Amino acid sequence: MTAAPPRYRLVELGHATLVERLDEALDIYVSAMGYPPGTARARRSLWLDHARRPGWRSVGWIGDGGRLLGIAYGYRGGPGQWWFEEVRRGLRAEAPERQSWLTDYFELTELHVRPDAQGGGLGEGLLRALTAGADNARVLLSTPEHRPRPPSRAWRLYRRLGFVDVLREHRFTGDTRPFAVLGRPLPLDAPATPVPGITALPPGAS
Repeated sequence: MTAAPPRYRLVELGHATLVERLDEALDIYVSAMGYPPGTARARRSLWLDHARRPGWRSVGWIGDGGRLLGIAYGYRGGPGQWWFEEVRRGLRAEAPERQSWLTDYFELTELHVRPDAQGGGLGEGLLRALTAGADNARVLLSTPEHRPRPPSRAWRLYRRLGFVDVLREHRFTGDTRPFAVLGRPLPLDAPATPVPGITALPPGAS
């Protein structure tokens, strides 16, 4: 009996591949976040700028027919970067004892899965693959606060993988929404069980 082919492939996306598939990746971002379509145009140059930063790497899930189902990227964080300075401002005001989090960290900048592909472990696969290639001591990310709403899939994933509060109810400049900054040491703990139905290929596979 012939085994069924894998439904998904986890691949590392180089800079050239990201540029080639940027419209598709931004469509995932807009759909997953529930943003207006015009948001993609505003983010395009920012994503390309991020791809030139030290330590940048990106991974994605490829489905049947070559469709991109999920995208994640990040890079080495440090002084002078907008996110670093915004979080440092918040920590100085609210939690100065936690400023050590901003040393030797990998910034998980974006992680998104198409809404029709969520719930099957793809987000965890992206997060694990992305951070496995980072040589930093810790990983940090920011995500919209869920309170008073129930935690989202993203929140449940971060908590399950051991992310703790670094800064809560933070307002980034230019955004009225409250955000949480979460972090944890690297590497991540090994998964308790593999995610069914997903075949992860080595980095660089296509």
